[in-house]
Amino acid sequence: MSIPAEPVTVPDVVRELSRGADLVCVWDNDYGGLTFRATPAEGDVFYIKWGPRNEEFTLRDEAERMTWAGRWIRVPTVLDQGGDRTHEWLVTAAIDGDSAVDPRWVAQPEVAVRAVGEALRRLHDALPVAECPWTWDVEGRIANAERRGIEVPARFHEAPPIDRLVVCHGDACCPNTLIGPDGRWIALVDMAMLGVADRWADIAVASMSTEWNYGPGWEDALIEAYGVEPDRERLAYYRDLWNAA
Repeated sequence: MSIPAEPVTVPDVVRELSRGADLVCVWDNDYGGLTFRATPAEGDVFYIKWGPRNEEFTLRDEAERMTWAGRWIRVPTVLDQGGDRTHEWLVTAAIDGDSAVDPRWVAQPEVAVRAVGEALRRLHDALPVAECPWTWDVEGRIANAERRGIEVPARFHEAPPIDRLVVCHGDACCPNTLIGPDGRWIALVDMAMLGVADRWADIAVASMSTEWNYGPGWEDALIEAYGVEPDRERLAYYRDLWNAA
C-alpha cells in the first residue's frame, strides 16, 4: 500500500461517482484498489475507494463495519457503496486529518507512533465485544486463507492463550489512523476485517508496521503508547500469522 508516485487512470465509475469533482488518487493497495479524494466546486470533500473484488473481504464488509463502529468512535461516514460483476466501490465523507503516513507525520515518527497506539487502545476500550456481530479469531482467519488457496502451517492452530478479547480493527497498520493538526489521532479507517479477537492480534500488526513506515526502532514505542508491556510470545505469533495468512 502506498501513495501513488505516477499518474493514475481514473476508472469510469469513479468519474461518475465524483459528480464532476476534481479527483486526486491518494492511495493504492496490493489488490489493485485505488482511493481518490474528490473535491467539488461547491460542497464538502469526499473519498471514493474503488477496486477489484477479492476473496478476503468486500467493501460492503467495510461499509457495514464502519457504520457499526461509528456508534462509539469516529470513523468516516458512509455515503454510498456498490459494485458490479468485477469491481466494487465505497464513497465516504472526508475527515479533516491526514493519514499517519502522510509525509508530515513520517518526518515526526514519535508523534505518529504515539497517535496510532493511543487510537488503537481507544478502539479496543470503546467497542463492545458482546454487541459485535463479527469475529477475527485465529481459526476464522486460517479458514479464510485456506479458502483463498493459502496453505497455513499447522503450528498456527496452536495460538497463545487469549490475553483480552476486544473488537479488533483487523488491519491496524499505521496508515489506517488519521491524525489531526495537533498530532493527536482523530479517526480510524479501513475496517473491512473488524471483529472480535485477542487484542494482541492488532497490537502485533500495528507495532510491526512502524518499521515499514518509519524505519526500525518504533515498535515498542507504539506498544508503550497503547499502554501495555510488550508480550514477545504473542507479538511473534500474531506477526507470523499475519504474514502467513
